[in-house]
Amino acid sequence: MPHDVRVTWAAVILTGGTATRLGGTDKAALEHAGRSLLERALDAVAGASEIVVVGPETPTTTPVRFAREDPPGGGPLAGVAAGVSALTTQPVRVVVLAVDMPRITAGTVARLLEAAEGVDAAWLTDADGRRQLAGVVRPSLVPPAGLAHGSPMRVLMDAGASLDVPARDDEAADVDTWDDVGRLRGDDPPAPRT
Repeated sequence: MPHDVRVTWAAVILTGGTATRLGGTDKAALEHAGRSLLERALDAVAGASEIVVVGPETPTTTPVRFAREDPPGGGPLAGVAAGVSALTTQPVRVVVLAVDMPRITAGTVARLLEAAEGVDAAWLTDADGRRQLAGVVRPSLVPPAGLAHGSPMRVLMDAGASLDVPARDDEAADVDTWDDVGRLRGDDPPAPRT
């Protein structure tokens, strides 16, 4: 069944993690193929009716709203709750995406949206079948901020009727360690000779 483009969807991009294994490096500012990870995430959700970035404010060429969980440090579920709370529209679906998944594309998002038709959520899974922080949910599944703070992301991932969407190629790859950063940079094309 083709994706119903009439379904209104918004996007919440999570950028405010602690990046402990990267010494607190701002993952959103890391680059892959000449673009920051935030710019790549914004490209993936370009079809959204509204985009909320949960994390520190940074200049973007795409119109977005910034939000933060309160109190800070509540984990990704608290970030999703803060993002959904910051939406000014009432979308039918919300695409949730961690900024450190640079191989997620608009095509990935379209597959997730299509899979979510008729169910409550769809989540991208890695080669081992683990759900990743890339999915589509009904906004009503997201717990209020007070309940989300400190709760594991699986509270949302296990809520309602959901489908798993197997990643294609390396879509599920994320950037958590310096080794991951090295692999990401190794994928970049060589700089042109001058």
